[in-house]
Amino acid sequence: MADAHEAQSDAPLRDGSRDEDTANAHPARDHHHAPGHYRVYRRRWFGLLQLVLLNIIISWDWLTFAAVSSDSAEYFHVSESTINWLSTAFLFSFVVISPVVLATLHRGPKPAIITASILTLIGNWVRYAGTRAGPHGYFGVVMFGQILIGLAQPFVLTAPTSYSDLWFTERGRISATALASLANPFGGALGQLIDPFWATKPSEVPNMVLYTAIISTIASLPSFFIPARPPTPPSASTTTHKPTPILPSLAHLSRTPTFWLLLLPFSIYVGFFNAFSSLLNQILYPYGFTASAAGICGALLILIGLAAAALLSPLLDRRRPKPYIATIKLLCPLVALGYLAFVWAPATRGVGAPYAIAAVLGAASFALVPVALEYLVEATWPAASPEAGM
Repeated sequence: MADAHEAQSDAPLRDGSRDEDTANAHPARDHHHAPGHYRVYRRRWFGLLQLVLLNIIISWDWLTFAAVSSDSAEYFHVSESTINWLSTAFLFSFVVISPVVLATLHRGPKPAIITASILTLIGNWVRYAGTRAGPHGYFGVVMFGQILIGLAQPFVLTAPTSYSDLWFTERGRISATALASLANPFGGALGQLIDPFWATKPSEVPNMVLYTAIISTIASLPSFFIPARPPTPPSASTTTHKPTPILPSLAHLSRTPTFWLLLLPFSIYVGFFNAFSSLLNQILYPYGFTASAAGICGALLILIGLAAAALLSPLLDRRRPKPYIATIKLLCPLVALGYLAFVWAPATRGVGAPYAIAAVLGAASFALVPVALEYLVEATWPAASPEAGM
């Protein structure tokens, strides 16, 4: 990470911040910090790690049944189209809960993280109960649990910009946002790779859901122990950038052309990616690809993308000024070309074309996420980061 070395030194940073993890070292400055006395704290990594874990497990929960759609359909005695609704309902939950998410994030990232953890815990065990209700489960209960987890997702998916702004300096925020945001698709990659091995036949679907519920529980519990905010701000921008109330923030966004110019392509791009990830198994299956081959394709899409974002984000953090617009203009056309090229990839009936296109598509897509999010926060100031991130 670009500012990882900050955790090892108390030397002043370029923006005046310092790194200390003990608030008692200078108690007077913890509550009466003078201008120019800013610090970053090692404990910020604990909260960031928790955001990463929650984004991983919630995305894994989202695609639990998509990776084994045929076996899931047979187990619940429903069609594969009905199984697809588990993923679709999960995404619709995002829209329903958005106003609550905005209000919660205005109180800080910790309440949002705790809310997501509670919903994730309940949702996972409700899903498991649904799979064990009778010889073929109770699909309605499983759907209810899936919706609960879907309600949890926006609380942690929109929190990274707020968290990085609260805890990190300017030269580390893109990397922090990237790490937390891109953990979400990494969870999808894990689900696509691991779930087909846990459920090799319909009767193993309940065990697959049980294993996922146990992992979700372990990942959620530390949320209750993360610090709410640093004792002192990390930089001058955090001190001067006071949160704007929700309605004025939304009004400001509606009058900002840059917001609309990014909203349209980014919304389409996210929708395409979610649909592509959910349906990849069914896209490739008619052309003779196995569930394992489709899972590898989905994993390449995500893992190559994560690697690209991991390389690009620290580089952009070091640039002054940051080349947000140039990066967005380069990556958006690559995303469009990737989806267009994939139209003809399955017909080759070989793994080469789907795997190669998925890798390029993932690299362009994932590298775009933290850049677009951070640019929105900058371009829409003084709107609060939750509104911009949402």
